[in-house]
Amino acid sequence: MRIILFGSPGVGKGTQAKILSSKFNILHISTGDILRKAVKDQTPLGIKAQSILNRGELISDDIMISLIKDTLQQPLCENGFILDGFPRSTAQAIALDAMLKELNIQDIHLLVITADEEELVKRLTERRACKNCGSLFNYNDIKDKTSCPVCNAENSFYQRDDDSENVIRHRMEIYKQTTRPVLDYYEGKKKVIYINGSDKIENVTENILSKLELDK
Repeated sequence: MRIILFGSPGVGKGTQAKILSSKFNILHISTGDILRKAVKDQTPLGIKAQSILNRGELISDDIMISLIKDTLQQPLCENGFILDGFPRSTAQAIALDAMLKELNIQDIHLLVITADEEELVKRLTERRACKNCGSLFNYNDIKDKTSCPVCNAENSFYQRDDDSENVIRHRMEIYKQTTRPVLDYYEGKKKVIYINGSDKIENVTENILSKLELDK
């Protein structure tokens, strides 16, 4: 199973990626994760990326494509993969298509998880993190609001800066501006599967699995 996964902030993309990764025994490839790993391992591409990051510049498409290519050629990807966070522009999508063709990787499923924007803003602004263990919770779901249910730390809940409403709306605008052209590009070439992410987690998963089965 090979999946390219799209979804706006707060839509539950990461949650579903973990579930699908476990169910199909495939690697969840987050571009942020592979970039950090390459830098940590001091690979040739990692050293180059670190130098760019130290200058406060953006990582180029060429470097990201090379990092992803290296990852897809690893034994961990033999059963398939979930590509999360890439491509983020039409140029990246074109480069990715060329790379997948070169590696003879076919049967890609394009999956987009959607939800009402105001619902997502509400969901994210209600999110709280634990200062001690870093776990995330919906504040309304926490029964004992003085104690973390994971690590039992007292009075450790706080709202992260990137969960403020202004930041969330800005992130969503960026997502819409950059991702819509990518989806337009793919819709002219491949089938795009849209999933309603507003339902319960298990229902969203069931819907995804059902549509993936039909897309074989």
